[in-house]
Amino acid sequence: MNWGDWLLWGFVSTLIMTTLLAAGQGFGWTRMNLPFLLGALVTPDRDRAELLGFGIHLLNGWIFSLLYVAAFESIGDAQWWSGAAIGFLHALFVLTAGMRLLPSLHRRMASERHGPEAARLLEPPGFFGLHYGVQTPLWTIAAHLVYGTTLGAFYRV
Repeated sequence: MNWGDWLLWGFVSTLIMTTLLAAGQGFGWTRMNLPFLLGALVTPDRDRAELLGFGIHLLNGWIFSLLYVAAFESIGDAQWWSGAAIGFLHALFVLTAGMRLLPSLHRRMASERHGPEAARLLEPPGFFGLHYGVQTPLWTIAAHLVYGTTLGAFYRV
């Protein structure tokens, strides 16, 4: 495994994906604010949640890049298209399983079966994150494609 490339390109890919997801929210293409959702797992302070969630998301993305690198190492090659393919599968997992499981993991998020209450005020994302807007799945897939493409293009086996 090329540790130097993983450290650099795993981090850079994560920064790019995080920037794209933030841009999607900023332009109004999605209401999903992943750093806030992740940060709200650990603190009820809304301002602090954004900052902590940003750090959590960067660390998660960096760790997830190890799975991409493991796949590249197992096939003996890293290409932009193989990274994009893994990114697409990653996005599908996030949108199907991840979004559905988030309310059961998040103590401040309402669920599909139980509406909001004093402690659970965050809206659940719903299947494919559609509660956060119809463009949320497209933007999530695009960001993960760019993440995988960047990692695949620059990581050297």
